[in-house]
Amino acid sequence: MAESFAFEIAAKVLEKLGSAAYERISLAWGVREEFEKLKLTLAVIGAVVLDAEQQQARSQELSLWLQRFKDACYDVEDLIDEFEIQELRRQVLERRSTGSKVRHFFFGSNPLAFRFMMGNKIKKANEMLDEIAANKAKFHLTPKHETNVIHRERETYSFVKTSSVIGRDEAKQHLVNFLMDPTDGEDIPVLPIVGIGGIGKTTLAQLVFNEESVKSHFELRIWVCVTEDFDVKQLMIKIIKSANGREGKDMNKEELHKALQDCLNGKRFFMVLDDVWNEDKKKWSELKDLLCGGAQGSRIIVTTRSRKVATITGTIPPYDLEHLSYENCLSLFLKLAFKEGEEKQHDNLVRIGEGIVQKCKGVALAVKTLGSLLCSTRVQHDWELVRDSELWKLKQEENDILPALKLSYDHLPWYLKQCFAFCSVFPKDFEFNPLYLISLWTANGFLQSPYENEEPKDIGNRYIQELLSRSFFQQVEDKIFTFTFKMHDLVHDLALSVAQNEVNPCNHYSTGNVRHLRFDLSKQDASQLANNLNRLQSLFLSDKEGKADSESLIAEVISRSKHLRVLGMSKCSFEQLPNNIRYLKQLRYLSLVDNGNIKRLPNSICNLQSLQTLDLGGCRGIEELPKDIRYLISLRELRVTTKQTRLQENGISCLTSLRILSFFECENLEKLFEDIQNLTALRELYIYECHNLVSLPQGLKYLPTFENLSILNCEKLDLTMEELELEKEEGGSLRKLRIGGVPKLESLPRWILLGSTQTLQHLCIRKLENLCTSPTWFQHFTSLQNLYIINCPKLSCLSEGMQHLTALKRLRIGGCPKLNKRCIEETGEDWPKIAHVPDFLLW
Repeated sequence: MAESFAFEIAAKVLEKLGSAAYERISLAWGVREEFEKLKLTLAVIGAVVLDAEQQQARSQELSLWLQRFKDACYDVEDLIDEFEIQELRRQVLERRSTGSKVRHFFFGSNPLAFRFMMGNKIKKANEMLDEIAANKAKFHLTPKHETNVIHRERETYSFVKTSSVIGRDEAKQHLVNFLMDPTDGEDIPVLPIVGIGGIGKTTLAQLVFNEESVKSHFELRIWVCVTEDFDVKQLMIKIIKSANGREGKDMNKEELHKALQDCLNGKRFFMVLDDVWNEDKKKWSELKDLLCGGAQGSRIIVTTRSRKVATITGTIPPYDLEHLSYENCLSLFLKLAFKEGEEKQHDNLVRIGEGIVQKCKGVALAVKTLGSLLCSTRVQHDWELVRDSELWKLKQEENDILPALKLSYDHLPWYLKQCFAFCSVFPKDFEFNPLYLISLWTANGFLQSPYENEEPKDIGNRYIQELLSRSFFQQVEDKIFTFTFKMHDLVHDLALSVAQNEVNPCNHYSTGNVRHLRFDLSKQDASQLANNLNRLQSLFLSDKEGKADSESLIAEVISRSKHLRVLGMSKCSFEQLPNNIRYLKQLRYLSLVDNGNIKRLPNSICNLQSLQTLDLGGCRGIEELPKDIRYLISLRELRVTTKQTRLQENGISCLTSLRILSFFECENLEKLFEDIQNLTALRELYIYECHNLVSLPQGLKYLPTFENLSILNCEKLDLTMEELELEKEEGGSLRKLRIGGVPKLESLPRWILLGSTQTLQHLCIRKLENLCTSPTWFQHFTSLQNLYIINCPKLSCLSEGMQHLTALKRLRIGGCPKLNKRCIEETGEDWPKIAHVPDFLLW
């Protein structure tokens, strides 16, 4: 089922060549005629690529032709990248004074030599495409366009909401009865839920986990998503985090055991172990022995596809989850495909839907996926395409990809297919953060927009929303200002199957066609890594156990991977980044997260003019940032951990492309740079665990696009400012503000907030032990939608006029004893101020 992605890549390259930016570049370098020839030949071949992709399974020769065309498209993309890199070099040269230092910094950037070299490369690319175009005649291909794509014509939502799970009432009651049963044996009772993939085991467990009677019955509820390798240490870490939010990554096994016992001892707990594959009885016994400290009445539910797992884990007979009945499947499908009552206006579509539901054979995930797909179209032909697809006729083995999932994938627009397939480079059950994934998509050039100046983050968010709405992603956790999501196991299998020529997440020897690779140096022989990397665009290395000689290995990898766009080296332990990093001129994403050994970055890293994201979070040994960091002119996202007390002048403040800036665990940092107002494109600033930071630069209030400020656990930070300095009281753009763990704060910082009364939508204040007043001007935040007030013990009342905040949809108040009393429903003194808020929670 592997996809060639030739159509997607050709479309992306053609879009680049046709953009206004490349029109300017081709004119400036005198290569417009050559570029036009490239475009024409690409378009001629691209017209028949869809037909070739559909027929390639029948002809090895055609499959090889398609692979050659795809490789040629990648080569053209690399070629036009070089022009962009040269333009970035020119911009950096303008920033520097002339002289030998400049010539050394950009050795080899002679314009005449570059023009001659690129002329030869374009000529070779045109010759290659001419040859591919000539060979297509032998396959008798016909031009085709995307005809099966179902586009979103209406507003999409982050996930498909259902008010209830259909058809599982009996199953739910069975599980609740098990949880409430007062009888206990010697062991903690364990009930396995067994069923095929996609039938709804996890959904059923979630339904029971969140049942009100279950919540009140157990002191502690723990949800753990179990990975395939069933690593007991990792499971202990997950259990502790779910139980009390504590991170246990740096603990040894003995420390974890003690922390786990502290969590469970004497408490009646309910634990869900979701998606268990382990069939090793010893591993299960080892884990279960660690869970024996709970009180009488503790219960465990295990979800699994394997009957053998159920036998090993269960203390009572498993619950076999049956297929949904046809009637329940149809109810679920109609609920997802139509707004309430809308199906009555579309009898023709309902009849077609009935045929689609029959083919789903009672598998809830298949029904949900196709219902989500068709909710955006009322065109009868679109529905008939799904019902009458040839995919339904394929013989279905037990572990095969569900036809419904492949059908839904086939109906994705081309620009989403590569984004979706790329996600298979991550392991199953991986929790995605939108910002992280969007940075990787951006670095690989996957994001396409009809608008030249649209921000990549906005495009990426739109893609994520669409994949969520089509059920390719599932939302896991709705956090205060963001959310996390993951892929269902079967959807991950689908992504891997369509991407198998491009992606290798499996830590084994890879062919030269792989573009995206994940490799764990602590689990795999590193000698296999340095083969066939010449086409690699994304490489994710990790070495949690520090087994590899990673410095020399990374230098070797870099020398063989000239076209890398993404290099992720989280949790590696090398002390020096090789100097030859400067040769990765197409590198757009570099992450050294949680490397505690590295002390300095080579200044040559500042030669990476294409670099868009640099993540140094958790690199606690870094003594100083590179002195020429200001020349990273494409940098859009920077995350810093450093030992510096002060940041250098003319450093970060010169990065005028910067959108997101984070300071994380900068223990010694006392001040940021004062000229922050130079960062005119900055949208987000995060400051976490900077315990010696004493102030923020006043220039923050002058940033024209600033939207998100988050400050956590900065004990010495003083956010007060003299009233005389409050010049700007309107025209701000702040949308989200989170402040927590700032003990000096006694009232909300007016200088940060007051200019944004018309724009602020989300506000979270937590763990502010000395906050005692709510400002009188709070009623002016007429756009405020979400407000969280947590652990502010001295805050005694809400501001007057809060009833005028009509946009407020969600309010959470907790851990504020005085305020809690005043906000009790109906009887509290402040209740009239918040009675209009539809989603209010007090604890």
